[in-house]
Amino acid sequence: MPETNRIEYKRELTSELDIEKEIVAFLNYKEGGYIYIGIDKDGSTVGVNDIDDCMLKLKDRIKHNISPSAMGLFDIAEEQKDRLSIIKITIASGIEKPYFKTKFGMTPRGVYMRIGTSAEPMPQEQIDRLFAMRTRNSIGRIVSNRQDLSFEQLRIYYDERGKRLNDNFKRTLELLTEDGKYNYVAYLLADENSNSIKVAKYSSLDRCDLVENNEYGYCSLIKATKSVLAKLDIENKIAATITPMERIETPLWNKVALREAVINAIVHNDYSFEVPPKFEIFPDRMEITSAGRLPESLSKEEFFNGISIPRNKELMRIYRDLELVESLGSGIPRILRAYGEDCFKFTDNFIRITFPITAHDTAHDTAHDTAHDTDNVSAHIRTLVANIDGEVDRETLQSTLGIKHRTYFRNTYLKPSIDEGYIEFTLPNEKQSKLQKYRLTAKGLALKEFLIKQQ
Repeated sequence: MPETNRIEYKRELTSELDIEKEIVAFLNYKEGGYIYIGIDKDGSTVGVNDIDDCMLKLKDRIKHNISPSAMGLFDIAEEQKDRLSIIKITIASGIEKPYFKTKFGMTPRGVYMRIGTSAEPMPQEQIDRLFAMRTRNSIGRIVSNRQDLSFEQLRIYYDERGKRLNDNFKRTLELLTEDGKYNYVAYLLADENSNSIKVAKYSSLDRCDLVENNEYGYCSLIKATKSVLAKLDIENKIAATITPMERIETPLWNKVALREAVINAIVHNDYSFEVPPKFEIFPDRMEITSAGRLPESLSKEEFFNGISIPRNKELMRIYRDLELVESLGSGIPRILRAYGEDCFKFTDNFIRITFPITAHDTAHDTAHDTAHDTDNVSAHIRTLVANIDGEVDRETLQSTLGIKHRTYFRNTYLKPSIDEGYIEFTLPNEKQSKLQKYRLTAKGLALKEFLIKQQ
């Protein structure tokens, strides 16, 4: 694949390579872009020798050499191409344009834009115009109405991921304004605040008959998020269909799409409205409503194509640290895969996602067929399917089965299970990503249920 307006190749990362210029150009570009380290200009793969060192240097240079802060606007991941390790940098378009190389400030020497396949200096007139339009209601710039904040819950969540917060975490995580006061990001993540997320349940198809109204909040937004996810997981009851041959069970809503919709609604909510996202359950559907319209520079078509412009980059960065978000731009495609574009509704001030409660006939048919065709399933596939619970990475699966040889595991267990439709990638568009995991398909779930019954 040749270089394009959204793809840039670099042979290697050196001190002479002006990688900041390329990243700044993509941050200022309305669609963002990708930079690959370890690929020549002609598209041939040369690989990267010390992946970990290179990734650390990249993160350090982006963090310290680019302004405004780009933290939360990029991903750095290892990928495999032509049997060689390369690095993929995913850059989202930022909402605080113009981004610039800190050393040179908001001048043509510091500000770049993407033109075709190259990064070109931005004219001073355009720089001034973008600065005048820069978003002023960023929650990173809004001063918290409380300055007596504590963050023990946040520390616990970081500790659980093996990422202990140091004494400078308030500035590292961008919880402070330029003059050193707590901002609204800090307020949302603090142990105590007045932010509350509602999960309501109705017995009618309209909002007249409220039967349950739960509030999750007044605490760290991370804790509130986990509480909402847990509540909706309980509500996502298993619907049972009895056939002449067996009992088929499926959840009311696609679990992957539901999780992504919840996280997206919370992370991308416009908190400057002081209106939290809302989750409502009706007998025939679920509605998830978040405050804020699409960013001005993002069209619906671009939104549906997975182009990401994080509204709250500070929250995005922390949610990724805590593995609540996997990668930039992955949430919307997962929702679309399950429910399509029609589930989204955009207004001047809100975005609403509606998930209907429908019978999953395809899943039922697949389960029915699988239960009667197990004689043709290899022992290796049966073993792998029986040991998958939720989303699992390759290393965990391989360790669970006690297999040391990676190639043998991939060729004998993993690939056949994927090819025959029993398991699937969680990141189908980024198959070599280090964040890649695997889960059972409807066919795989039916096989696992059959195997359990045979025990």
